[in-house]
Amino acid sequence: MKTKRRAPRARLAAIGVATSCALFLAGCGAANEGGGSSEGGSGVSGTISGAGASSQQAAMQAWIAGFTGANSGATVNYDPVGSGGGRTQFIQGGQIAFAGSDAYLKDEQLTQARTRCGGQVIEVPNYVSPIAVIYKLDGVQNLNLSPATAAGLFKGQIKTWNDPKVAADNPGVALPATAVSPVHRSDESGTTENFTDFLNKAAPSVWTDEGDGEWPKTVAGGEAAQGTSGVVGAVGQGNGTIGYADASQAGQLGKANLKLGTQNVAPTAEAAAKILEESKRVEGQGPTSFAYELNRTSTAGAYPAVLVSYLIACPQYPDQAQADTVKAFLNYVVSDQGQQAAAQAAGSAPLSATLRGQITPVIDQIKVGG
Repeated sequence: MKTKRRAPRARLAAIGVATSCALFLAGCGAANEGGGSSEGGSGVSGTISGAGASSQQAAMQAWIAGFTGANSGATVNYDPVGSGGGRTQFIQGGQIAFAGSDAYLKDEQLTQARTRCGGQVIEVPNYVSPIAVIYKLDGVQNLNLSPATAAGLFKGQIKTWNDPKVAADNPGVALPATAVSPVHRSDESGTTENFTDFLNKAAPSVWTDEGDGEWPKTVAGGEAAQGTSGVVGAVGQGNGTIGYADASQAGQLGKANLKLGTQNVAPTAEAAAKILEESKRVEGQGPTSFAYELNRTSTAGAYPAVLVSYLIACPQYPDQAQADTVKAFLNYVVSDQGQQAAAQAAGSAPLSATLRGQITPVIDQIKVGG
């Protein structure tokens, strides 16, 4: 896994979903690609490790390639174990310096993270992307779903694809009588938390459970699959299947439009970014946290089933090399260069210049201490 190999520059845009690496390493992600220009070079030298959200897979590999390409003395490891696993590992300390999470820290985890960090915790958005409602249904290339219909499909209330509720969202489309086979995540997941939060906020009369990282026990049936890749694989292997995944991971599967009012909104980066513009920061997280309560009910051309993924880090680290490398890497990720690299590799929505200007000073506070 840790043997270094060179890769041609052209591969950077093609890394996407298809990767043989379960653990993204600088050597595995093409540290010598030169993906980062002198803009990303900060002269740091050291090794840091992170773990967390699998939704960031393509983007994280692009960030690692760009950053290490401009900083030959730096190594960055990232294990896409899922948001829940990343938060747990971060809280426990040990081997990881940062976590990637599709949900911000809450309650006991926030308290534990503050204890690990010796005070405040840094939470900065680094990846904004639509969660696609993915499906495979022979003969149906385009599909529109209202939030209530989507909730009914995942809850098992809608049994066949030619159900009148699906037909009402898709006038003129010949829908087959194929059985609906929903697929959900088996592991604790920020993608699940964001998706179920959308269902609850946008269709509360159907989806009565609040958003949660674990699939609700009140929703019986369906297939459970591990990680984003597991859901995508399970949906792709069937017919009549429906699931949810970061849009960048959907591959050749169908991606439904969400019907909001009179508009059918596609899961694009531009439509996802509009949600963040209309959302507010969570109160009580601390001055170094930029966590957001997302507006799931906007009808102004915004795509509401969106995830905002965060980088979670400490304001101080026990040694200078680690502190400098974490600070430099996080700064590269949220920079215009880093955000454009993620947009190219994963189709994410770049952070606005205004937001970058707000979170960069927080990252710059990272220092040695404790």
